[in-house]
Amino acid sequence: MKDEELARAAELVRPYRVTRGEHFRLRDFDPHDTGPFAEDEGDAASDRTRAKRLLADGVKWLAEQQDVLYAQDRWSVLLVFQALDAAGKDGTIKHVASGINPQGVNVTSFKQPSAEELDHDWMWRSWRALPPRGHIGIFNRSYYEEVLVVKVHPELLAHQKLPPEVCGDDLWQRRYRDIRNFERYLADNGTVVLKFFLHLSKDEQKRRFLSRLDEPEKHWKFSAGDVRERRHWDAYQQAYEDAIRETAAEHAPWYVVPADHKWYTRLVVASAVVDAIARLKLHYPRVGENEREGLAAARAELERE
Repeated sequence: MKDEELARAAELVRPYRVTRGEHFRLRDFDPHDTGPFAEDEGDAASDRTRAKRLLADGVKWLAEQQDVLYAQDRWSVLLVFQALDAAGKDGTIKHVASGINPQGVNVTSFKQPSAEELDHDWMWRSWRALPPRGHIGIFNRSYYEEVLVVKVHPELLAHQKLPPEVCGDDLWQRRYRDIRNFERYLADNGTVVLKFFLHLSKDEQKRRFLSRLDEPEKHWKFSAGDVRERRHWDAYQQAYEDAIRETAAEHAPWYVVPADHKWYTRLVVASAVVDAIARLKLHYPRVGENEREGLAAARAELERE
């Protein structure tokens, strides 16, 4: 991608990037936003085509840069995806990672903790899944569930076998502190941390749920638990706002990505990853004089055969 294309990617994601949480309010972000693109179907054909082309260009560039990231073997990248049900996490991950060499990307989907995981501290399973140098790691849900789902449903703490002495009123503040320290530690050791909250409106979630019920081939995506969790909509909105406010940082930014239009969600996420990787100024390992002499000798031997 040319410099002007990289600059446009940076400009596209700038309104959604949160690096300081003091004055963050979720209601200041519109889940229906499509940025510089028209959202009405009647007017949006050319804009949608342009957005899809930009997404394809971004995905191609990411595939090329991932090869350099792998070869350089210095940095790692961690993409954290959080969202309410039906916000499109799986599809976004699929599209953004579609061109990346599978050898250089690790996707971890965090479900309900297993018995083994509950016998360890709450960050243990995340430590185990971190990407090695040269790799891109993708967390489909993450350690943030501990200040989201568990905060909305504090009864889940009973399954975590915590001593009563550590379950005081400041539990959530301590978990936010642990997350901040964890992400600071990762950044200090060469891991680029990008966090995405796919911000879906309540009306659009309802529409997608009904679509899953209307189409038999989508029934597998629907669970009665989805409707039960929807009853806690306001509590989840507050939990997300608190989490973003407490953990947004320059070295570990949040992106509050509009999620009512999947095509735009995917473009914003891809543009954010492009922008972050471009800032690394990656390059293939440079060969020294001794290595160049060895390469010349190898070429000469091969040509003599």
